Amino acid sequence: MLVKEFRVILPLTVDEYQVAQLYSVAEASKNETGGGEGIEVLKNEPFDNHPLLGEKYCKGQYTYKIYHLKSKVPSFIRLLAPEGSLEIHEEAWNAYPYCRTIISNPGYMKEGFYITIETLHAPDDGELENNPGYMKKNFVICIETLHAAEASTLDNAHRLTGEKLKIRDVVTIDIANDPVKTSDYKPSEDPTKFKSQKTGRGPLQGPQWWKKCDPVMTCYKLVTCEFKWFGLQSRIEKIIQDVELRLFTNFHRQVFCWMDRWYGMNMDDIRRLEDKTKEELDQQRQIGEVRGTKDD
Repeated sequence: MLVKEFRVILPLTVDEYQVAQLYSVAEASKNETGGGEGIEVLKNEPFDNHPLLGEKYCKGQYTYKIYHLKSKVPSFIRLLAPEGSLEIHEEAWNAYPYCRTIISNPGYMKEGFYITIETLHAPDDGELENNPGYMKKNFVICIETLHAAEASTLDNAHRLTGEKLKIRDVVTIDIANDPVKTSDYKPSEDPTKFKSQKTGRGPLQGPQWWKKCDPVMTCYKLVTCEFKWFGLQSRIEKIIQDVELRLFTNFHRQVFCWMDRWYGMNMDDIRRLEDKTKEELDQQRQIGEVRGTKDD
């Protein structure tokens, strides 16, 4: 099992990000679908009574998707996996500002493979311990009663304990300065070049640009993956975490640089967009060429 916590810092409010994320997911899904591959949305509906993060969050929007993959996985996996096995199932419970996503391969790997992505969205610059009021409000932690030796637990957005907390690796993602693959780079999606006409935000320049931003927020994305395949487990788990880093970096560069597309939308607009996107994805999967991110 490999556990990483990716902290993505953005010049947005937490409320803005709810719309920005859903808009960008819909658009990115279309960019990744075509030629028999891509994303199939089976369910997109409200849920209730599904407790998350210690029963703090219990209701929101549930989605169930299937990712039809082939060219988007490492070549040696394609050689090992039988025809038709490269379908990834994704269930997500979006109880914003907390979300949980479970990714699996029930048709082939069954219990031998899973990725869990748990995300908390917080109005800070990647250091929850610097925002005790938010921690107290959202996690019902009485900070005044913590002993000095326990202070470090404030840097633990997902309330990890035991071995999982020990092996967690924290990675901060800087959407402006972190390198991206040449094949992923687009000048129109470069935060160091983009300036929003609607909000005046950007470009994001210099080290720790978030220290000069208002508003600012962080996505705390805890990724736990396990791949039980003898002889390949460590290698595949590392590849999975590297892929998640690449996806999170590219996606959030888009979230920021697409600001003038989603800014001003509300949740009713988003639900209409999602319904329309589902229809477009169903059509796109059947025609054209494979699109989007591929294994290099």
